[in-house]
Amino acid sequence: MCYTFNKNDGGDKIMPANSPMMRQYNKMKAENGDALLFFRLGDFYEMFGDDAVTASRELDLTLTTRDRAEEDPDNRVMMCGVPYHSSEAYIARLVAKGYRVAICEQLEDPKDSKGGLVDRGVIRVVTPGTVTESSMLDEGRANNLAAVFFQNGSAAIAYADISTGQAGVIALDEAPYARVKSELAAVAPREVLLGGSIADDEPFAAALRDSLSAAVESRSELFRDDAAGAAILRHGEFAEEAHRLAPNVRRAAGALLGFLEETQKAALGKISFGFSSASEFMQLGASAIAGLELVQSNAGGDKKGSLLWAIDRTVTAMGRRLLRSQLLRPLQSPARIIRRLAAVEELTQEAVARAELRRILRSVGDTERLCGKIVFGTANARDVLALGLSLDAAAELREVFANPKSAELAEIAALDALSDVRDTIRESVSPEPPAGLREGGIMRDGFSAEVDRLRGLIHGGGGAVAALEARERERTGLKLKVGYNRVFGYYIELPRSKSDDVPADYIRRQTLATAERFITEELKKLESEILSAKDRVCEIEYALFRELTEKITAASRRIYDSAQGAARLDVFCSLAETAVRHNYVRPEINADGVLDIRDGRHAVVEQMQSASHFVPNDTYLDGKSRAAMIITGPNMAGKSTYMRQTALIVLLAHVGSFVPAASANVCVTDRIFTRIGAGDDLAGGKSTFMVEMTEAAEILRNATKNSLLVLDEIGRGTSTYDGVAIARAILEYCADRKKLGAKTLFSTHYHELAAAEGEVPGVVCCAMTAKRRGGDVIFLRKVTPGASGDSYGIDVAGLAGLPESGLKRANTVMEDLAAAPAAPHAVSGGEPQLTLGGASGDEVAEELRKTDLNTLTPIEALNLLYKLKKVADGG
Repeated sequence: MCYTFNKNDGGDKIMPANSPMMRQYNKMKAENGDALLFFRLGDFYEMFGDDAVTASRELDLTLTTRDRAEEDPDNRVMMCGVPYHSSEAYIARLVAKGYRVAICEQLEDPKDSKGGLVDRGVIRVVTPGTVTESSMLDEGRANNLAAVFFQNGSAAIAYADISTGQAGVIALDEAPYARVKSELAAVAPREVLLGGSIADDEPFAAALRDSLSAAVESRSELFRDDAAGAAILRHGEFAEEAHRLAPNVRRAAGALLGFLEETQKAALGKISFGFSSASEFMQLGASAIAGLELVQSNAGGDKKGSLLWAIDRTVTAMGRRLLRSQLLRPLQSPARIIRRLAAVEELTQEAVARAELRRILRSVGDTERLCGKIVFGTANARDVLALGLSLDAAAELREVFANPKSAELAEIAALDALSDVRDTIRESVSPEPPAGLREGGIMRDGFSAEVDRLRGLIHGGGGAVAALEARERERTGLKLKVGYNRVFGYYIELPRSKSDDVPADYIRRQTLATAERFITEELKKLESEILSAKDRVCEIEYALFRELTEKITAASRRIYDSAQGAARLDVFCSLAETAVRHNYVRPEINADGVLDIRDGRHAVVEQMQSASHFVPNDTYLDGKSRAAMIITGPNMAGKSTYMRQTALIVLLAHVGSFVPAASANVCVTDRIFTRIGAGDDLAGGKSTFMVEMTEAAEILRNATKNSLLVLDEIGRGTSTYDGVAIARAILEYCADRKKLGAKTLFSTHYHELAAAEGEVPGVVCCAMTAKRRGGDVIFLRKVTPGASGDSYGIDVAGLAGLPESGLKRANTVMEDLAAAPAAPHAVSGGEPQLTLGGASGDEVAEELRKTDLNTLTPIEALNLLYKLKKVADGG
C-alpha cells in the first residue's frame, strides 16, 4: 500500500487510494520489491507502508500517517521521508546495513506533465557493490562486486568496481571451496553473487558473510548460460572476447554484467576486464590476511597497526587503493617482481626527483572515480573540472622523470598526456561551476555564442533592448524609447503627437494621456527570448555538458590508463620513501627454495615501539635440511613476532617492496598459511580446539612444498599428551619432503618437541632467549639455536597483574609437579591411547548399545555397571 500526492503542489495533498499516482507507486514497488523504494515527490524522497516502517527504524526518522480519519490503525498507511538534497547520507546508512535502495525519480518537470501525473521511473538500485557516490565510498579501498560460478570442481570469479570502471576475472581450474574463499579474501568484495553448485549452499554463503563482511546472495538466474551470454554480447568491447572465454568465466562475467544492468537501469559504461589466472599471485586466505594484520589490526580493527599502515606513504586515493590491492595479491612471477623492485630502487636513489613527484602527485585527484562517475552519468560539472585539473597535474609528472632507467617507470612516463581531453575540459567548463546541472552556469564564457547571448539577456537584456531602440530610432526617425512594466511587458513609447507617424508594423498596445505605447513582432520575439532565456540557457548548457561527457567517455580507456600510471607511480614512490625512512633493503628473488634473511625486523612493531630498539633476527629455511623450525621460549619473548616478521618479509618481497632486514634472499612462495591465535565458533558448535584442528587440516590439505606455514602453538587446546602427539605429527608431516616439505615456522611450549631436531630430518630447534635477574625476567628477543628450558609462565602471569597469593600458590604447585615422578609416555612409538578396542571392549560396547538408559532403574544401572566392570577386567 502507499500514499500518493497531488503533483501540482509538490506533494502536500493526499490523493485517493485508487489514484493514478498510487498505481504508479505500486508498479514501481512491485518491480523492485526487494529494495526500499525512495519515491521522489517534490523536494523529498518518500517511503510508504512497510518501507516506511523499516526506514524509520533504521534511520531514526519520524513515522507518520495522514489518514488519521481511518478508524482502524492497521488500515493506515505509514510514511516517512528524507530531503533529496541530503539523501546520500541516508542511503549510505541503509546500504551499510545490507539494504538495497531503489531510487525513483521524477523524469519530467511537474509543470510539463500531461494528464496531471508526473512521469517517474527507477533510475538505479543502490547495493553495497554498486555504490558510486564519493561520500559513500572508502577512498582507500576498491568497492568490488563479485560474481562466483562453481561447478564440477572448477570455478571462476568475476569482479568489478564500477566507481572506477576496473574489473577482472580469475579462472580457477581446480578449486575446492577453500581456494574460492581464499581468492575472494584477496579481492575483498563488498557484495558477492553466487551461481552454479554453490548458489544454494547456505553454509558457504554464511562463511563468506562472516569472513568478508560482505552482502552475499544467490542469483542462479543471472548465471544461466543464455542469460550470461546475452549480457556479454550487450557489452561492446567485452563481447569481442566472448567466444574465447571458458564456460565458467563466461557465466561469471555475464552474471556480473547482468546484475550491473539490472541495478544501473541503463547501458553500462566502459568496464575494462583484466583476465588472470590464480597462479599469477601468491595465495592469501582470510586467516593469513587477518593473522598477519595486512590491512587492519586485530586490536583496533582499523588501519593503524597493520602492515599497510607501516608502509603506506601514498599521497593519492588511487595509490592507496592500488597498494592495498597489491598487498592482498602479491606476485609470483620473479620477472614481474624484479621489475617492480628496479623501479623502487631507482626512486630510492633519486631523492630530489622523488620529492618533486610526490609534491605533484598530491595535486592529482581521484581520476579513476571521477572518470567512473562521468562514464555512468552521475558526474556534475565540478567533477569534470576536477578531472581536468587532475589530468593537468598528472601531465606534469612526465616532465620530472623524462628518461627513467627502470622498465616500469619508463612505461609510466610513456603514457598518454591526454592533451586533447584536458584542452576540451579547460575550454568548455566554467572555472566555478554550480553543484547542480539544471541551474545553468556550467559552461565557460565564450564556449557557446548562443549561451553567451542568452546570458546577456538574462542579466537585464539591456544590451539587446538598447540595440533594438537604436535601430527603431534610425528606421523611423522618431524620438522613441523602449520601456517595460510587469503588466504589459516590453513596449515602444513615443509622444501622442507623433503616433500617426509610426510605421505600419507598429501595433498599438496602450494609450496614455501624453503618450502612446506600441509593440512590434521583433520586440515581442525579444521579450519572449528575455523571459525564457533562463530556461533556455539551462537546457542548452545541460545538452552541451552531456556532449562533453560523451567525449570524455569515449576517451575513458585512455584516462583509466593514465590514472593507473599515476597510481603505480604513487605506490613506487611510497615504497621508496618507506625504504629510505626505515632502512629497508632490496631483496633477492630466487627459485631455489631458499629463504635467507639476515637481521630481519617486523615492519609494524619496530614503528610502533619507536621508544625502544627492535632486536633483529636471522631466518634460514631451505625446504631440505632446514624445512621446519621449532621455536620455543617464554611467553612474551617474541615468538609470534618473529614468525610474523618472517612471513611479512616474504610477502613484501613478492609485492615488489624493499624489506626490513640487513639482507634478504627470498624464494618464490606460492602461498602463506597461518594458524595463529585461539578462538571458538559457538554459533557453529565448534570448540577452540576444533577450530584449531579444522584450520590445521585445511592448511595441510592445500599447502605445497613452495608454501610458507606459520603455526603458532598447535595442540594447546587439549590435554598435554594429546597436544604433544598432534603437534609432533603435524610437525613431521610438514617437514617430510615426501608428504609436504613446506617451509614451516612452528612455535610451541611443548618442550618435548625439541627432541624432533635429532629425530626428524629437516627439523631444527631454536629458542627466544630470556634471563632471570633477581626476581625479574628480562626478554632478550634474540633467536638462538637449541630449546628453551623454561616458559616463565608464572612470571608472565605476574606481569599481567595476577594476585600475589595466586602466584605463590602456582609456584608451590609447580614445585610439587616437578618433584613428582613423571608419568611414562612416549612421543613416538609406544602403546596407543586406551580405547574400547579388543574382545572385551567389543562385548562392553555391544552391551551398552543394547541398553535403553531411559528405562533403566537405579538398581539396574548399578548391576549393569558391575557386569561391565567384570567383563572389562577379563572376568
